[in-house]
Amino acid sequence: MKRDLTPRAHRRPWQLGTAALAATSMLLLAACGGDGGEEDGAGTENTEGSMSGFAADQQFKATEPVDFSILWTDWPDLPIKDSWRIFDEIAERTNVTLEPTNIPFSDATEKRSLLISAGDAPDIIPLVYTGEDAPFVSSGAVLPMSDYVDLMPNFEKYVQEWDLGGMIDNLRQDDGKYYMVPGLQEVSVPVFSMILRKDVFDEVGAPVPETWDELRDALVKIKEKHPDSYPLADGFEGQSMLNYAAHAFGTVGGWGFGNGTFWDEEAGEFTYAATSDGYKEMVEYFHGLVEDGLLDPESLTATSDGSTDELSEKVANSAVFAASGASGTVVEFQTALQAADPDAEFELVQIAPPGGPAGQVVEPRNFWHGFMISAEAKDDPNFVAMVQFLDWLYYSPDARELLRWGIEGETYTKDADGTITIDPEYSLDAFNINPDGKTDLQKDLGFSTFLAEATESRALKESYNSDQFVEYMDRVLESRTPREPFPPAPLDDAELEQASLLSTPLKDSVDTNTLKFVLGDRPLSEWDAYVTELEGQNLQGYLDLINGAQQRFAEKN
Repeated sequence: MKRDLTPRAHRRPWQLGTAALAATSMLLLAACGGDGGEEDGAGTENTEGSMSGFAADQQFKATEPVDFSILWTDWPDLPIKDSWRIFDEIAERTNVTLEPTNIPFSDATEKRSLLISAGDAPDIIPLVYTGEDAPFVSSGAVLPMSDYVDLMPNFEKYVQEWDLGGMIDNLRQDDGKYYMVPGLQEVSVPVFSMILRKDVFDEVGAPVPETWDELRDALVKIKEKHPDSYPLADGFEGQSMLNYAAHAFGTVGGWGFGNGTFWDEEAGEFTYAATSDGYKEMVEYFHGLVEDGLLDPESLTATSDGSTDELSEKVANSAVFAASGASGTVVEFQTALQAADPDAEFELVQIAPPGGPAGQVVEPRNFWHGFMISAEAKDDPNFVAMVQFLDWLYYSPDARELLRWGIEGETYTKDADGTITIDPEYSLDAFNINPDGKTDLQKDLGFSTFLAEATESRALKESYNSDQFVEYMDRVLESRTPREPFPPAPLDDAELEQASLLSTPLKDSVDTNTLKFVLGDRPLSEWDAYVTELEGQNLQGYLDLINGAQQRFAEKN
């Protein structure tokens, strides 16, 4: 099966595109590397196996065979296999043998923290999102990666080319260093948004909604046509929908709640998102949907293990016609609909997150997960080779294509114009590519796992996604504005512990009461009482910590 995957013209309206910004990017990188008197990467010893003069877009190959340990997260339906070709191919190209330590997806974050705190973590700690390095700074359990970016020419190149320097600056902790390096995305759109049965929306005369009010109007029409349905569902305990909805209401919520603070530009300080007028307005909106039978309450409470099987079944049975999901969810819904009725005609569309009172706003432009390095690895004689290898693995275009598609000339071919064609013997079931292939690139060979998604050019992202998802990216980039990132407010060691003690019960109260308000288990007339309850949990003391850290960091930098 050949699929036309020719990259479209790169339209990047979120870029400033000025020489000044490019220069700023390089200055930021320079400032972050070797900061604070630490020995920088260029002076690092332990250079056995490393390449002299290693440069961007060059194939890394250790000068002698080396072994590096890596923490590997097993997804429930994708356990690691000894037979996976990915590790053999990496070894052949780089002279590096990866030795995985496996942890389950279900409690990966907790297992990772325990290993790091006990000093038992492998050398390479992947699947780390921005901010997740903070708890390990004070103990010195992980290395300050900003000290070693001069050993990472691919990272430096694509930070500059994709205008990401300003975002790199926001990674720094209180000591001015950053301890993880992120996956880089040339274009950034929300991974999760809303997926519609567009044929059903068309059937009732409802356009693709551009705002949450337009969505409500469409759901009312669908409910009239299908009275036994709940037209809208989340399927991720409400966390997904609140995440992508919150920005349009001028707040943060769900998966994107973070530490719960929201930057008030006019006041020049952080406020608590869950006490704001915007958060209240969002809660009132979703309460209204539940009250009118337009939003499936079960989809807000059913425990999610990352599987969408139950939600897919509801979509297949015409009990739900719009739901939260990502590009892969579209494939899952499509598979379920076809299984229920092979002759069914339908159209699934992932839409740009609807706008709201705050405008057509989506999440800030984002990095993706990256990696940390265990502090003990610095004493490895092959340490420099390790950093060079990770720079190749995470940021080199050749490595990125390998991780996603496998072996050129065997599992895929690439035309002169960049069109990638999977070999007929292979499939990539996760994206419904060549389903008749006998060998799946992901499940059977280990390609297209979490490592593949960390860093992506737009062309690579388009190569495996459907035309519909490419259109989704276009719509978001052309019609939505990313919210400006908040200013950094890194906490020192004592503040981190204090903030954790305060923020955890606050967030628990927010999560519990948000759900109660939405489901109608607590009347909205008690909103002020809810805010008073949060204030009684020393909310102001928590905000004082965050704002003090922000002011201190701003003065230092």
